[in-house]
Amino acid sequence: MVKTKKIIIFFLLLLLGFVFYKLVSFKNTSYSGDFKSKNKKITINDDGFEYRLNNVDQETIDELLGDKKIIINNGDFIFPERVKKIYSGSKIIIKKNKDVSILADGKTIKGNTFGNIVAMALWDNDVKLGEDDFTIPATSAPIKDDAKIEVVRVDIKEEIVKKDVDFEKQATEDDKLGWRIKKVSQKGVKGIDEYKYKVVSHNGKEISRKLLSKERTKDPTPEISVQGTYMKLGKGSSGQGTWYAWKGGMFAASTTIPRGGYAKVTNTENGKTVAVQINDYGPQGKGRIIDLDKVAFEKIASLGAGVIGVKVEQILN
Repeated sequence: MVKTKKIIIFFLLLLLGFVFYKLVSFKNTSYSGDFKSKNKKITINDDGFEYRLNNVDQETIDELLGDKKIIINNGDFIFPERVKKIYSGSKIIIKKNKDVSILADGKTIKGNTFGNIVAMALWDNDVKLGEDDFTIPATSAPIKDDAKIEVVRVDIKEEIVKKDVDFEKQATEDDKLGWRIKKVSQKGVKGIDEYKYKVVSHNGKEISRKLLSKERTKDPTPEISVQGTYMKLGKGSSGQGTWYAWKGGMFAASTTIPRGGYAKVTNTENGKTVAVQINDYGPQGKGRIIDLDKVAFEKIASLGAGVIGVKVEQILN
């Protein structure tokens, strides 16, 4: 396909040059033998760069090219042929066959072109651009021999991303349920937000992402739990409560409640309460009736207090 296009271009240029040559020849029929003149005026179009020469005394195109050090390589196009004689008013057309290297779609195409800009090199080598594709250098940029061209494939698409929306947790109390019972009356379900993005990629690599819209397509369902608060309490005792760092939880040491049992501890100064499990024996000291784990103590008093007045009641359920 590429070779066919080059042949077509070549013959089109040849045809145009032939027509032009005939017109020039017709125009100068009265100057038969003018090629021997020492002051011929000619025009040279060297790969798109056109300039005029005066006082040309060479008789053939080949002699002129040698004198002006104009290099014609194999594969280049020149019209008229190098052996042709030149007359005043002659126009010489030169098209350079330039080697190009085109990087496109992960492959390197080694080709050539008679064109002067990147766009023509792409066409000559059957490399097509999509609507948003571009090249480095730009398609309008001039090219020289051994030019390197990179085709950047641009993909623009809309992408929808679904993201979970966390549900709320709502807690209620029921004084008819035992204090250690917790029931979930309604299971929580996450909602869904849909984010629509405009995503631009160059050669398969994402370079930008723009948020176009956000829509909640599903509302979250809250989780509703019921916490029992009923405590069956035994005989209570009042005294001093202290704290110590041991297990790091809702635990305490007692001399009256057996290990594994539970106690309700109330700060008699502020009325705050905490339920703890007895897992140790203690405390020692006059008037001290319970030694709370540091975590449990902080629920009802500041650690800086050290010792507080408490009421301790054994929980029987």
